[in-house]
Amino acid sequence: MRFIKKNLVESLSRVILVSFLILVPVLSFAQVGQNPPTYPVGQNPPADAGKIVNPLGPGTNSIQDFIHTLLTGALRVGIPIVALAIIYCGFLFVSARGNAEKLSTAKSALMYTLIGAAILLGSYAIATMISGTVLAL
Repeated sequence: MRFIKKNLVESLSRVILVSFLILVPVLSFAQVGQNPPTYPVGQNPPADAGKIVNPLGPGTNSIQDFIHTLLTGALRVGIPIVALAIIYCGFLFVSARGNAEKLSTAKSALMYTLIGAAILLGSYAIATMISGTVLAL
């Protein structure tokens, strides 16, 4: 009985996986039956109609701009997370109440938080230095 249940579960999971692999692309490329937009006589369509638009915004035209945008976004998200992690580490220190095992856990959590913050800020600093050096050439 166990053998039948195991094979049934495996075959059912395979069927579901294959159906998702086939169904998701079909549905994602499906088009809704909309008519193309019509414009009144004498009015032209917008200038960007039918053209590929840069999804990263108008200021990102090179790999350097993309990396700068990516690292700036990572800093905007990462710095508040680092601040919350440091606050959590402080809570761990306070809740340890002299327990050696909990204190070592709190110390390691604080060390890993500071290492992560250093990596986050260091990556931005290194990218800025490399960018400044390349642009100076």
